[in-house]
Amino acid sequence: MKRRAFADIAGSFVALLVFAALPGNAHAQVFIASRPQPQFSIGPLFVSASLGPQNLENLGRSASSLTVTVSWSITLPPNRRAADIAQDLYLLWPGEVLSTPGAASPDASLTRQVEALGFKLRQHGGLRLSARARTEMGTSAVPRTLGDAPFVAFAREDGPTVGARGATYIRIPWVPELASLDWLVRLELPLKEVIVPRRASWIEDTFWGKRYLITLGFGDVGYVSLYPLYFGARDRIVPLARDFSMLLINFADAGHLKIDEVVPASVSRRMSETRSNTEAFRLPLLPSEGLVPQVLKVQFAYFAGRLAWRPIVISMLFLGLGNLTGPLLGALARRLGRTLRARVHVGRGEATSRERGAIPSEETLRQIRPGETSYEQVLRLCGPHAEEQARLPTGEKSLLYRGQRVVPNRRRSFGWFATVGHWNVEDHEVQIDFERDRVRDVQARVRRSRLTEQPLG
Repeated sequence: MKRRAFADIAGSFVALLVFAALPGNAHAQVFIASRPQPQFSIGPLFVSASLGPQNLENLGRSASSLTVTVSWSITLPPNRRAADIAQDLYLLWPGEVLSTPGAASPDASLTRQVEALGFKLRQHGGLRLSARARTEMGTSAVPRTLGDAPFVAFAREDGPTVGARGATYIRIPWVPELASLDWLVRLELPLKEVIVPRRASWIEDTFWGKRYLITLGFGDVGYVSLYPLYFGARDRIVPLARDFSMLLINFADAGHLKIDEVVPASVSRRMSETRSNTEAFRLPLLPSEGLVPQVLKVQFAYFAGRLAWRPIVISMLFLGLGNLTGPLLGALARRLGRTLRARVHVGRGEATSRERGAIPSEETLRQIRPGETSYEQVLRLCGPHAEEQARLPTGEKSLLYRGQRVVPNRRRSFGWFATVGHWNVEDHEVQIDFERDRVRDVQARVRRSRLTEQPLG
């Protein structure tokens, strides 16, 4: 039962690591000594990468890579000599290093350690191991070649972690320069998938262009391809010394560089002191009691010309299209509005007819009696909103009441909505003539017409 519980916990942990194994990281994870309880530390340590627009042009090709340089030295404790701790070092690295053309058979010790954990070799070869003297730092002097560091790239080919990213295991032969105060040893790694396109919608890519991510780090072993090796070598992990160590990314052609985001916020950003038109992003590495992942991440893009033209051009294009299509869309909207007014009616039944003006009803007109009803009485019955006409010199006058009633001819009804076949229009006119302030005559005229479109107003 205990074994089964431990297997379940291990399986859950492996599944978690699979989700953490995302591409686009170049983490110099951890140094491992050959003997347990190493009595030395790594420091200073510099993990650096340099890139420019040409690296983005080759992105996506099978042979595309970015060289990441790891430079370090060994810090000895007091009263210890280099001969006392002389031993090979190992470096665990997430991601696959490109194989060396014409390489011999893979290193036997590396192959044995990797295959014992159930991994399969994918690539192998040797990496250039060199050193730069203290007096040559910051110059263009060619580093001293110390030999090759054999490596193997491996991954799982079966089980639940199939498809997870591979890793690289590197053996660094012992050389005297490793423990010298006058030398800094360096290892150059050609890596795939260090730069990856940022995931974005097609709208973002259209407006702002493609964005890319580059990540450097140290101390992160939370990958399914790294953790089994780390777990078995915990007693041989070499700690980071309390020395000046740093993650560094150099961007060439800084005049055409656009930086969107830098993580963490404590990263320093300034122009390079040794490279022309190059911007450098630096993150100090802080020592700790255990392994603490420290990551430098930059989201960036390169543009052509004097400035980033894509957002400006696209904004101007949309502005021009808006000015051109505005009148067309306005005309289309007005036409659509007229069509809806003509063919769609909102309301219930014929009682929803619309009137304007003053239209006295038949009941009101029946109350007007010629020779009896006075001028004031007519105004009270029909309302004051009338047109008054006077005939001179007789003094006769008339009141004219005009109005219009519009009635929709409804066809199919859907509750309050109905389609309209046509509109029945009635133009009403009532003329009341007076003689000596009494009604002399009343005339009512109605002119009917049919329209296919609802009259305005």
